[in-house]
Amino acid sequence: MDAAELELLTSVEDRHWWYKERRAILARELRSLPGPGLAVDIGAAGGGNTQVLARHGWQALAIEYSATAAEVARSRDVPVARADARELPLKSDSCPLVVAFDILEHIQEDYLAAAEIGRILRPGGTALIAVPCDMSLWSAHDDAVGHVRRYTRAELAALVQKGGLTIDRMWSWNVILRPVVAMRRRVATGSDLDDVPPVVNTALKSIIVAERYLPLKSAPGVSLMLRACKELAPDGRSAG
Repeated sequence: MDAAELELLTSVEDRHWWYKERRAILARELRSLPGPGLAVDIGAAGGGNTQVLARHGWQALAIEYSATAAEVARSRDVPVARADARELPLKSDSCPLVVAFDILEHIQEDYLAAAEIGRILRPGGTALIAVPCDMSLWSAHDDAVGHVRRYTRAELAALVQKGGLTIDRMWSWNVILRPVVAMRRRVATGSDLDDVPPVVNTALKSIIVAERYLPLKSAPGVSLMLRACKELAPDGRSAG
């Protein structure tokens, strides 16, 4: 993603319906985890998700490749380290929680990033991952924001398992609005990230919130979300 797109992202994420609901999903997942410790947010951009981790008591660290986004995170008092997701500056088996929301699709060698998530995750720890799904939705938006691919469920599962993780759950997200997204993407000439008018933003937020209570997690969506763990071996050590 180029500097202009990153600057736009970081300027709108605090109020944008899509980012707000994604942060709410993260918060719900955190409430089901056993307890806070070191949490690494890979591809953190301006640190919106990292701030959620910190508010829930985690020792949160943002990992960001872009100098522009890292500077925005620092301006928000978010602890940040500039690094490549394919070579993380962290010890093996050191992190009880790793978050990688919408980063793997930007990396040509996504298997290296997945392996790094598996390497740094502590045995018994949790990884929360989100990616865009379905290449039939590919459009100028994906080109503009620097995507390399969109994933099927089978592709994401294989990637995560190759990284040494066991999948707890995988579910679709942004299901209700998929037809709208598909129509918009067919005529897109660039990124569809923008500063949505307040009335529209509120309406879209209401729709995406309604999805929490509907049985749609197996239906086709715009994104896939996944929760995985690094299992313990019978002797209590890493299974890998």
